[in-house]
Amino acid sequence: MSGLAVDLSPLRTSREFRLLWCGQLVSTTGRQITAVAVPYQVYRLTGSTLDVGLLGLVQVVPLVLFSLVGGAIADAVDRRRLMLVTTSLLAVCSLLYVAGAVEGHPPLAVLYAVSAVAAGLGAVDQPARSATVPNLVPRAQLPAAVALMFGLFQVTLIGGPAVGGLIIGRLGLAAAYLVDVGSFGAALAAVALIRPQPPGPEEREPPLRAIRSGLAFARRQPVILAGFAIDLDAMIFGMPRALFPALAAGAFHTGPSGLGLLYAAPGVGGAVAAILGTGWVGRVRHLGRAVIGAVVLWGLAIAAFGLTGSLALGVALLALAGGADSVSAVCRSTMLQTLTPDHLRGRMSATYAMVVMGGPYAGDVEAGAVAAAWGTRVSVVSGGLLCVLGAGLVAAALPALFRYRADPGVAPDAPAAALEGR
Repeated sequence: MSGLAVDLSPLRTSREFRLLWCGQLVSTTGRQITAVAVPYQVYRLTGSTLDVGLLGLVQVVPLVLFSLVGGAIADAVDRRRLMLVTTSLLAVCSLLYVAGAVEGHPPLAVLYAVSAVAAGLGAVDQPARSATVPNLVPRAQLPAAVALMFGLFQVTLIGGPAVGGLIIGRLGLAAAYLVDVGSFGAALAAVALIRPQPPGPEEREPPLRAIRSGLAFARRQPVILAGFAIDLDAMIFGMPRALFPALAAGAFHTGPSGLGLLYAAPGVGGAVAAILGTGWVGRVRHLGRAVIGAVVLWGLAIAAFGLTGSLALGVALLALAGGADSVSAVCRSTMLQTLTPDHLRGRMSATYAMVVMGGPYAGDVEAGAVAAAWGTRVSVVSGGLLCVLGAGLVAAALPALFRYRADPGVAPDAPAAALEGR
């Protein structure tokens, strides 16, 4: 049972990690409220699952473009200063959502445009945050710190959507967006209190060459490539969140509060798995096998979710899926941070963010399109089964993931040493 103990040592021993973690906890909760409010607003305006799914398309394009540039920027400038700028601009985006909600019937194009800008800003902000974490904690605490960051995200997936559904139902969309605006104040204060995070002494590359260097490094690491591929498989085929508004109204016959539960459910399982992961992830050597098993479990749980008509059972299955996804995410991120030297962490974190954030957006489009053609249940069940099939194909095509063995003593700047049995 000691392997399941929660390891909070990064929060206890590092003041700066504690600041970053607490500020991000508040601001990400606000952003999760907005993540429920925007698709709800689009569905209420249009009644179309395809229009909700297209939110993913308008966000994935700037996400991909700005992730590549954002990673190079995060490796070339003071990451602390970069986070202050991106956080401030994200708060402005949320203010624009408030204005649209107060107006009552904003044009769909305006909602799409603000969502696209926010996605691009997030693609620049996230790599800077991820690449900063290894500089705030001792290397021995890095697996626990990664798990705590994922635990934070999963906790906000519980609180944000649940609170968001209640606020929307009782106070309206404008109030929900205002909470998001206020939450950015905590993030700004926390980042302002950590020390500057300037780039390392390595020779700076021109932007285009820096992007190419990052992509070239990823191509030379089959474990990293496999981690990206298997997560894209899970999110594109097995992420049904674009269908939650339609499922809440049609299959489960519930309103905004029930919709909030659907969005929050994956976070419940994810938070438990991520927080418990602080105790065991540093002891697991076959992290790749854990990723494969977790993605298979995710797909099966999503397929079963598509077959149920019970809200309670549906929430439980989504919680199970969220726990599996959290295990996969913690293991993949630990491998990525271990294999990547510091001067490339911004670019690799950007590529990781592009996959982690872009996959669900692409999944929104896939889920919405299939649902528009064959119905919501077919979309959810087929997506879960295709996720399971895809996990097997990735494991067969890139066997380095299955063979990966972590060496607790490897230095981050010697990534090749972390692979055994290749």
